[in-house]
Amino acid sequence: MLECEIELINQAEEKAACLIDKLKKLSKTLAIAESCTSGLISSVIGSVPGASDVFWGSFICYTKDAKIKMLDLNKSSLETNGLVSKETACSMADGVLAESNADFAAAVTGLAGPSGDGSSNPVGTVWAASASRTGETETFKFQFSGGRNEIRIKAAIAVLDMILKKI
Repeated sequence: MLECEIELINQAEEKAACLIDKLKKLSKTLAIAESCTSGLISSVIGSVPGASDVFWGSFICYTKDAKIKMLDLNKSSLETNGLVSKETACSMADGVLAESNADFAAAVTGLAGPSGDGSSNPVGTVWAASASRTGETETFKFQFSGGRNEIRIKAAIAVLDMILKKI
């Protein structure tokens, strides 16, 4: 792992610790759906002692079929909007709430590279969404640079930060 990636992982772990602390104080729970980060966010959250008190779990939905089966996403919507889109991130977050009993949900989908998916999205494009049982689902678009792992770690940090701001 490159030195810059280690620094980024440390940032992610710090954010995860803050998130776990905040969720505990609120007595709330969190569930996550991950695509391009392929479990990295969940791993970072799970590395925090006491995470099991507030982390419901996650769905790692890397493919279109996984998103459809695990989160009940609409196949035609995925084909129309693409796997890396605002609509897909929003549907993933809403799907997490529907499939869990968590109070908050987050979802991430994107292109970590090294190549694209044939869409107009360049490598480094990441869409994330946050949802709660009491509020609207919010979406965010990010454009990251770097290699595949660096993009994945930056996406994880952005999602953790997004959740912290949501709650």
